[in-house]
Amino acid sequence: MPARDLKALMLREPGLTLAVAESLTGGWLQARITAIEGASEFFLGGITAYALEQKVRHLHVGRARAQAVNSVSEAVAREMARGACDLFRAKVGVATTGYAQASGPQGVKVPFAWWAVARRKPHGSFDYASGCVTVPGLSRVAVQRRVADLAFDALVGFLRGPAGPRTP
Repeated sequence: MPARDLKALMLREPGLTLAVAESLTGGWLQARITAIEGASEFFLGGITAYALEQKVRHLHVGRARAQAVNSVSEAVAREMARGACDLFRAKVGVATTGYAQASGPQGVKVPFAWWAVARRKPHGSFDYASGCVTVPGLSRVAVQRRVADLAFDALVGFLRGPAGPRTP
């Protein structure tokens, strides 16, 4: 989806702001967003929280839940997206977490990732969208870039309207 779509969607509602929390994508998603001319009108910032300690410390991810899944699950992605909103005081957060390559010790044969988008509602609760993607046959960097692109597209879709599973 064109980058200008994200800018138009973010600016159609006064005060709508965005923050990012990345793990697997290591900054590629933030780079995609900041490449948009005028991104400073809506993008507040992002964090690459690669280690569990940083996810817990900065994004308030639940330690026990994250430890049990090596920080890779739908719940962790949602906590990261919400944590980005809280950290930057943004209305919308997007997050990625996953494996950029196979990992024998973790039993991961094919790279995969979870993405999540969180949007703060007027009374403080959140709407969410999230999904999982497998990315076979690509190099580590190609997986990172592909997941960043998919998360970007999911963010745009979420802002356009109903885009996948949501919970109150």
